[in-house]
Amino acid sequence: MAAFFGFHMPTFSFRGVSNDRLFDRVVENARAAEAAGFDLVTVMDHFYQIRGIGPETEPMMEAYATLSALATQTSRVKLGTLVTGVTYRNPALLAKMLTTLDVISRGRAILGIGAAWNEDEHNGYGIEFPPIAQRMDRLDEALTIAKLMFTEERPSFEGKYYRIDRALNVPRPVQPGGPKILVGGGGERRTLRLLAQHGDIGHWFGGNLEDLKRKKQVFEQHCEAVNRNPAEVLLTVGLTLVLAENEKDAQKLLDGLAPERRAMAVTTTVAQAAEIIGQYMDAGFGGFTFNNNVLQTSESIALAGELIKVVRGSAVAA
Repeated sequence: MAAFFGFHMPTFSFRGVSNDRLFDRVVENARAAEAAGFDLVTVMDHFYQIRGIGPETEPMMEAYATLSALATQTSRVKLGTLVTGVTYRNPALLAKMLTTLDVISRGRAILGIGAAWNEDEHNGYGIEFPPIAQRMDRLDEALTIAKLMFTEERPSFEGKYYRIDRALNVPRPVQPGGPKILVGGGGERRTLRLLAQHGDIGHWFGGNLEDLKRKKQVFEQHCEAVNRNPAEVLLTVGLTLVLAENEKDAQKLLDGLAPERRAMAVTTTVAQAAEIIGQYMDAGFGGFTFNNNVLQTSESIALAGELIKVVRGSAVAA
């Protein structure tokens, strides 16, 4: 199976770009990613900027309004969040929003969801922030409701936190079975179990490959427990590879990163990056995500396109 590549946009801060031109730059990034051969374009589902990317006061656009607008400006890439916090929206409403995005995009929506973590923005927006055990229970129920509303005409469900009663979801999703479900997070006791039960795609932050291999083994144990074939789930990894053709360009890109991310970044040429990705693929990871705070220009996104060609061993489709 060909490697899967995601272009993630965690930042809407572009030097010299005014608010009335901000979305134009977002479109420029998304189109450049599509032209480069990326399969998926994602945005964060946050209301404040997050640590490691920038100050919380940086611009942050609402995820699903942004994705719906991007759906009209792109033609091939899948679109989703990396990832939605389960606490932010009623899950039936979220399923309706994803279905609407699927219709607008003609079948390109992905539901990315996790247990939520940013307490500051919950407090700021007056959203309840329950303990992690309850958030995981809510995530389980939300995933159940989403799948029901994607696949059944008038589903009902009664959970501890959420319920639906013969809920309508019309128009129906364009994709048979509805948008694929991406579960974000690597918690080994609950999150990986929910991925095994409900998910089509898992996303973990990049890290030591041996640690990720061990985590993959835990996931496979959960799959065995719920009678799921782990090969049905695409495992993706966020990598902080700074692609550059020379040291000067690499340093310029590094200087644009927050200190926390700069410490994690690895500067590489296309050939070196392809070798690194090959090691992950040999270990069973099939998807790789690159961020727009690292790929900061159309030129750097195009360079990532060269990497995609090398990894796939063929030309990128137009």
